[in-house]
Amino acid sequence: MNIRTADKISKELERLVFTGELQNGERLDEIKLATLFGVSRTPVREAIQKLATSGLVRQEPRRGAFVHQPGPMELIEMFEFMAEIEATCGRLAAKRISEEALAELELANEKCQRSLDQGDADQYYLENEHFHHLIYKSAGNEFLEREALKLHRRLKPFRRIQLHLRGRMKQSMDEHREIVKALTDADSTRAADTLRDHVAIQGEKFNHLMTSLKDKSI
Repeated sequence: MNIRTADKISKELERLVFTGELQNGERLDEIKLATLFGVSRTPVREAIQKLATSGLVRQEPRRGAFVHQPGPMELIEMFEFMAEIEATCGRLAAKRISEEALAELELANEKCQRSLDQGDADQYYLENEHFHHLIYKSAGNEFLEREALKLHRRLKPFRRIQLHLRGRMKQSMDEHREIVKALTDADSTRAADTLRDHVAIQGEKFNHLMTSLKDKSI
């Protein structure tokens, strides 16, 4: 199974959902999608499973897979909750993070900067994801880490696509530097505040991007 092909298909399906070309409740036909993308059904099935993990697809026994686009209020609530979870992770990590983990965060930021320099939003997201996962782990609370990872997976397509908004990657990079500085200074209040704002603005940027994408698709 070609995972890279499945990744490309899942990203294209995300785009089609976000632009409204795939409507909420629409059934995803594996055969038609395989023909559309010029591939076998295997990577299409893998791509659909990825979207089901993030909640963009609802799978029903004996009926198939259907597009599930969360409503605006549901997304606002999820981003609001994610912002508070990350703030808590940051507050605890400021007290508990190791020097080794701080060095890893710096390295993750260097990789984010390289992706920014190359204008590669998808690669930036992968490095950004590692950055956040390090903070969850550094909070030193396994239950909190599991819950943070669970919601992070749920919001992954929304957090990833907002990086395509003009200027967002650079802004995100600046926010990362502030987060690392707060953690390095062991400033738990500032670490919590910077992470909360960092995630909250992602929700705002996502809404702006969705508006622009739907305008272009008209």
